[in-house]
Amino acid sequence: MPAPLILAPEGPDLSQDEAVFFRETDPWGYIVFARHLEDKVQIRRLTDDLREAVGRDAPILVDQEGGRVQRMRAPLVSDWVSPLEDVQRHGAKAAQALYLRYCIIAAELLSLGIDVNCVPCLDIARPQTHEFLRNRCLGETRAQVTAMGLAVANGLLEGGVLPVIKHMPGHGFGKVDSHHDLPRTDTALETLEAEDFAPFAALSEMPLGMTAHLVFDALDPGAPATQSSQVITYIREEIGFGGLLMTDDISMNALAGDVVQRAEAAWTAGCEMVLHCNGDLAEMQALASAAPNMEMASKRRANAALGQRITPPPCNIANLKAQYAALSV
Repeated sequence: MPAPLILAPEGPDLSQDEAVFFRETDPWGYIVFARHLEDKVQIRRLTDDLREAVGRDAPILVDQEGGRVQRMRAPLVSDWVSPLEDVQRHGAKAAQALYLRYCIIAAELLSLGIDVNCVPCLDIARPQTHEFLRNRCLGETRAQVTAMGLAVANGLLEGGVLPVIKHMPGHGFGKVDSHHDLPRTDTALETLEAEDFAPFAALSEMPLGMTAHLVFDALDPGAPATQSSQVITYIREEIGFGGLLMTDDISMNALAGDVVQRAEAAWTAGCEMVLHCNGDLAEMQALASAAPNMEMASKRRANAALGQRITPPPCNIANLKAQYAALSV
């Protein structure tokens, strides 16, 4: 049974030590970043090597949102403006534009062996939303974010790439960057339910979700969502999310303690997968030693998620780009 971990190698080529470690640990999946992605031949070799290390078709994740957060850029793949700018630019045609955009992204990723994209951000962009997140959002209202999120997810799914809805249950009230500090919100539960939680409820049948390193005083003032059993229970029972739930990067400084302490708190709270991104082999070894066995419910959700991967029909990217461009005319 795979370990409840999503891990990253250090660099663009899998070292012998990493290959041995991944073979022995059997992480459920991997994630790749710009440091791993040089050219198409190298990327395909890396994704093949990662899967060979565990002897199965393990999912390989990336953050290919567009704007500031796209781990690959032209000429390797298509460049995009930020999601929020794209929505604002296309107005009434935004959902169609985003659908085409993420169909294109899915085709480009799948050709390189990458089959999970950590989008859509279903966080509502608010005036106080920290700039690290704001233009990565899909809108400024509940209805807009929900409609755009569905368009993004459907474009990916139809292209054979799994979406990850994030950052559950909603990061829009975060006023600081969780890569560096722990944000919190004292927003009333009634407001959160009516607004920020609603897009996640609308997309609760999606296969994969990612938690927020954000404290919700209305649910649990003592721990960020990633490490709060109260928030995870709320995500399951009230929001209705039935997919596989992963942490945001466990290395982010919003969380206290060393990586093992952070991960153990997340597993205990009910997060099923711990995401570790920095490629530090010693940290990954420590996490592997601490990792619990996947429970049967988690294994079922993991298998159900991977079961939604499809082999899409041939894709004419040039035609999709022409359709996208025509929306701006």
